[in-house]
Amino acid sequence: MTTPPDLTAALDAVIDRALAEQRLVGAVVLVNQGGRPAYARAAGFADREAGRHMALDAILRLSSLTKPMVTAAALSLVEDGTVSLDDTVERWLPDFRPKLGSEAPPITLRQLLTHTAGLSYGFMQPADGPYLKLGVSDGMDQPGVDFETELSRIVQAGLVFPPGAAWLYSVGLDVLGAVLEAAAGRTLPEIVAERVTRRLGMADTGFAVTDRARLAVPYVDGAPPRPMADPDVVPFAELSGIRYSPSRAFDLTSFPSGGAGMVGTAPDFLSFLEAIRTGGGGIVSPRMAAAMMSNQTGDLAIVTNGPGWGFGFGGAVLLDPAAANSVHSPGVWLWGGVYGHSWFVDPMKKLSALVMTNTAIEGMTGAFAVDVAAAVQGATA
Repeated sequence: MTTPPDLTAALDAVIDRALAEQRLVGAVVLVNQGGRPAYARAAGFADREAGRHMALDAILRLSSLTKPMVTAAALSLVEDGTVSLDDTVERWLPDFRPKLGSEAPPITLRQLLTHTAGLSYGFMQPADGPYLKLGVSDGMDQPGVDFETELSRIVQAGLVFPPGAAWLYSVGLDVLGAVLEAAAGRTLPEIVAERVTRRLGMADTGFAVTDRARLAVPYVDGAPPRPMADPDVVPFAELSGIRYSPSRAFDLTSFPSGGAGMVGTAPDFLSFLEAIRTGGGGIVSPRMAAAMMSNQTGDLAIVTNGPGWGFGFGGAVLLDPAAANSVHSPGVWLWGGVYGHSWFVDPMKKLSALVMTNTAIEGMTGAFAVDVAAAVQGATA
């Protein structure tokens, strides 16, 4: 592996500091540039209490790293004509008609994919919001809730705004999963395996844990981080908190959450990112891969990211680094996951970088994720 010394030194320092300051329990950091490995390190513990060290092939709960893979599966079905981006959800799920006032405006698959459908997440609402009152799952909690129950609760909660009028992070990918099942006549796990993971040899990535001995224990931010309870609520953005049930990863009666339900390894997910970066990897066409990494939401405000950002298919797209006050290059495509992950693809630098941790939420939006991005961008050209 050819590794630029400055990148190695910069990332080693970031990882060592986060572990020494007890902001993380364990992490895997991978960087590829120009199609070749540039950095790979597993550090800390996968299970601190048992003394089990983190490994490059550790299996972690992926949370929203699920979204781009389900997105790619959906877009492959678009390309073969099974569904259309302009199909209404009602075409495939006749009972899915959430209302805004007295009306039930149509929602398209494009709007589900781009978080412009008028749906929300429980953790994006206050504690007395309709999603929490009605028990809408964010896809990481409430083991045993099935698709029928989840969709019914979302319909009862209604819409936040007219579809297409704004951007709001949402359960749209969960609804999309149910649409894909209805359209393809297969379960979502089967669709994603057929369309994405098997094509790329991602043997440990899916909606079920392949090897419990390699599954990392999840932790919650603290000094030091504490083991995650089941269930657990982690504070987030002065809202109602993010709800977790780590045991959901073992409960196959739970609906397969297209937004947050998969597990997998860092090498597997980096293979996926590189496949999209280099033209689709046989999952989608080069044209569709480019569309995933291009803004699809016009000038709508991406409220989680702030000014200078748009949203593609599967992640946010950096439109104006100055407005965003970002270290990234224009056109960077990125997202994360609330179990403690973050990733970015830099098409200009032919670069993919991935942080996967077992520490929520430091690995997603904490100083560690910020410092890794700065180190990678500062040490690559």
